[in-house]
Amino acid sequence: MRFDKLVPGILRRRYKRFLADVELEGGQVITAHCPNTGAMTGCADPGARVWLSTSQAKTRKYPHTWELVKTRDGMACVHSALANRVAREAFAAGQVPGFEAYSGIRSEVKYGQGSRADLLLEGDNGRVFVEVKSVTLCRDAGWGAFPDAVSERGRKHLQELQSVLAADTRALLFFCVFHNGIRGVSPAGDIDPAYRRALEQAMAAGVEVLAWQTRVTTRGITPAGPLPFALDPR
Repeated sequence: MRFDKLVPGILRRRYKRFLADVELEGGQVITAHCPNTGAMTGCADPGARVWLSTSQAKTRKYPHTWELVKTRDGMACVHSALANRVAREAFAAGQVPGFEAYSGIRSEVKYGQGSRADLLLEGDNGRVFVEVKSVTLCRDAGWGAFPDAVSERGRKHLQELQSVLAADTRALLFFCVFHNGIRGVSPAGDIDPAYRRALEQAMAAGVEVLAWQTRVTTRGITPAGPLPFALDPR
């Protein structure tokens, strides 16, 4: 996934979840859309260098969207919705081991109790419902953690994944790592212990889990390869 030309700046503050004030190189301070509903721990520190995309849509109140931030541990992408695009690219290119046989890919497919799967992979062997989660919380020793805030929605998705399991149907939780400093992924049990318990139960029921590294640059985000996953990293 490639970016169009990004606008650099310095983060002054993030507020009201969806807004961020950014000082551009000429000194002008603008308000940009923040496309991330999480706590953004370590990715929203005032004074951090950030990059914004620009929309030409005349209906937008704020034409700029905050895309990237340079953290103390490496570059990160805060636009969590882009994880679906990057994951789809990885599956479409046959890069994900164990899923090469699924040549059909659809996005935003209805399933469960009013949910939509981020991706549905289809092939001669059946199908795979995929939930994609963006990971940007980087902790000690390079472990990435999800979620970075209590996530009832995340727990619901785990239940939905369990509900579709069948002889010809797999379910996959795909952690798309959007932080160059992360070297492994685990659930953030201290932040949301209920999510960690739900994930352990889902795995015991047959839901598969995969953590996937990306390379984040101002040019774009490239799928890189699998990372270690652990329920309780040591």
